Amino acid sequence: MAITSANQLELLQTAEAVAREKMIDPGLVIEAMEESLARAAKSRYGAEMDIRVAIDRKTGRATFTRVRTVVDEEELENYQAEFTVEQAKSYFEPTKSGREEFWYRDGQLLDLNEVKEPQVGDEFRETVPPVDMGRIAAQSAKQVILQKVREAERDRQYEEFKDRAGTIINGVVKREEYGNVIVDVGAGEAILRRNEKIGRESYRPNDRIRCYVKDVRRETRGPQIFLSRTAPEFMAELFKMEVPEIYDGIIEIKAVARDPGSRAKIAVVSYDGSIDPVGACVGMRGSRVQAVVNELQGEKIDIIPWNEDVPTFLVNALQPAEVSKVVLDEDAGSIEVVVPDEQLSLAIGRRGQNVRLASQLTALDIDILTEEEESKRRQAEFAERTKLFMDTLDLDEFFAQLLVSEGFTNLEEVAYVEIDELLVIDGVDDDTANELQARARDYLEEQNRKALENAREMGVQDSLVSFEGLTPQMIEALAKDSVFSLEDFATCADWELAGGWTTVDGERSKDDGVLEPFDVSLEEAQNMIMTARIQLGWVDPADLEVEEETEEGSDITEEAEA
Repeated sequence: MAITSANQLELLQTAEAVAREKMIDPGLVIEAMEESLARAAKSRYGAEMDIRVAIDRKTGRATFTRVRTVVDEEELENYQAEFTVEQAKSYFEPTKSGREEFWYRDGQLLDLNEVKEPQVGDEFRETVPPVDMGRIAAQSAKQVILQKVREAERDRQYEEFKDRAGTIINGVVKREEYGNVIVDVGAGEAILRRNEKIGRESYRPNDRIRCYVKDVRRETRGPQIFLSRTAPEFMAELFKMEVPEIYDGIIEIKAVARDPGSRAKIAVVSYDGSIDPVGACVGMRGSRVQAVVNELQGEKIDIIPWNEDVPTFLVNALQPAEVSKVVLDEDAGSIEVVVPDEQLSLAIGRRGQNVRLASQLTALDIDILTEEEESKRRQAEFAERTKLFMDTLDLDEFFAQLLVSEGFTNLEEVAYVEIDELLVIDGVDDDTANELQARARDYLEEQNRKALENAREMGVQDSLVSFEGLTPQMIEALAKDSVFSLEDFATCADWELAGGWTTVDGERSKDDGVLEPFDVSLEEAQNMIMTARIQLGWVDPADLEVEEETEEGSDITEEAEA
């Protein structure tokens, strides 16, 4: 089939029809046609030639052009598409044939009356006759056009849906494959995986479905749109649709925790003192929350007022259970809750559901104790400290209990506290207080001596023993961890000394520190390690001062910009 014999406008009509059907730019279809015609021309004139085709967007006329580029002599590889400066000079003359019109430099047509010499990078373009496309060439051209159109369609789908991630979308169920639901979302297909469905949801073809667009990925087989009905964000978006105050930003959803299809907790806060966030989300006679519940297959929803004070927020999150006492450990990211004995089952919930959702909502590990359990633990701690003072200070049980009752927890507090704090204890005078402190100090000094001996027997060097800030017990603990010298100590990481927490796949795990039993904080560990490195000459204090000044300067700049 010869291009010249075909109706030239038919190319444009075909491009328009394909573009309209696939909802893509007609220009992309024409570019695909140009590439397919160029491939057909190369099969006729030679694969090494640089043949380009341009289709006029108004007339549909296809122009075939052979392009040769000027290159350095040492870079000349393809004689059909390249030539040297010397070879190009013979073509670089105005001729009656109008060949000069085909010299281009940087994409601009050259006037050979003004430019006399070719240079590297110039292009010589000349038209060649259109090709007759046989059956094989026509089939190849068709494949190229289909491939390009398919790629353009995929790019259009991705561009359309990439900004819709994190929103709710309505679709129609097309089919179900191995538990996964394929959803028609208008301009493409999306997938609702089996584990993203609520409970045992099942759908039939042509059922309407509402989902949360969890992720949109660009892949070789086309854009992949992943939907979810179990994501906490799905519930948040549903409330945003039902509650105008959330959409307007007057009420904010601070956290959501879900057990899909069963129960959920949502924390909300109002930035307008006259609007109750919980009441606004519930709606008149529960109309607003009921609309969300119906969409989530009857999932029960607890709407909780958010509070900046973590213990207060947790008390709210554990509703409907009543809480007697809350103890927060911010460093460990955990919290201890004491509830009345009869409230334990309610606080934990069926299969631990209530406490699990409260934990997700507050991002804290929650340990629930009854008042009886907490009382037993306090009694055990009291007995342990009483025994410590009885054994180490040679006291009777009554006197040791007096010390514990006054808040003394260890020997260091007794040995080095101001003597006035001992005198407030009933029955303690100056002589008794001095004797208590003398016994405590003697015991501690003996323990220090033994710890230092053990450390030296294990190989600890004087450089570590003389380092300021380390007690004999600390040095002994370091020696047990194979830290024998100041050099060994200086190579430690701060978390190796003070301990810390690591989060892997959403699970927090504890990293035990060598000096953690001695209440060494992360900042103290950092300071000790840096001091050791300075003493060893590994770090120049002047460099640290420059870094601090730079950080302070950047902080001031940021504050000024703010």
